[in-house]
Amino acid sequence: MAPTFDHPGEQAAQEPIKLIAIRDSALSLDEVFRAVGDDSSGGTALFVGTVRNHDGGADVDELGYSCHPSAEAEMRRIAEKVVAEYPVRALAAVHRVGDLRVGDLAVVVAVSCPHRGEAFEACRKLIDDLKHEVPIWKHQRFSDGTEEWVGAC
Repeated sequence: MAPTFDHPGEQAAQEPIKLIAIRDSALSLDEVFRAVGDDSSGGTALFVGTVRNHDGGADVDELGYSCHPSAEAEMRRIAEKVVAEYPVRALAAVHRVGDLRVGDLAVVVAVSCPHRGEAFEACRKLIDDLKHEVPIWKHQRFSDGTEEWVGAC
């Protein structure tokens, strides 16, 4: 059977942005995954960013994220761009601020689309643009006692 794109499930949803948030508490994969559940989606892509134990050849002990008051609005603006470019049925993005330890979840984003390829592409676009455009800063503390600030995300 040839694919048909005139079914409503093949189109972007009317209100696809389900969850956009900056949180100072632990993030939940289940919450984000539930937010993007959609019966007309054949593909859901989820990205989880965690605090790793190294950066630039140095051991990382912990880090802190802080953000500009406009960060959540910027996340929504980026989500709207992704929705305009892909047939998104549901989208969610949550970023953590505050002090985090190695292994903690820093960001969780998910996108549901009619097909897997679209979901992968939209999710990648979402996380890449969030990382480059949202005013969130990372303060890394290294095992050797040094520290550094890293630009947006």
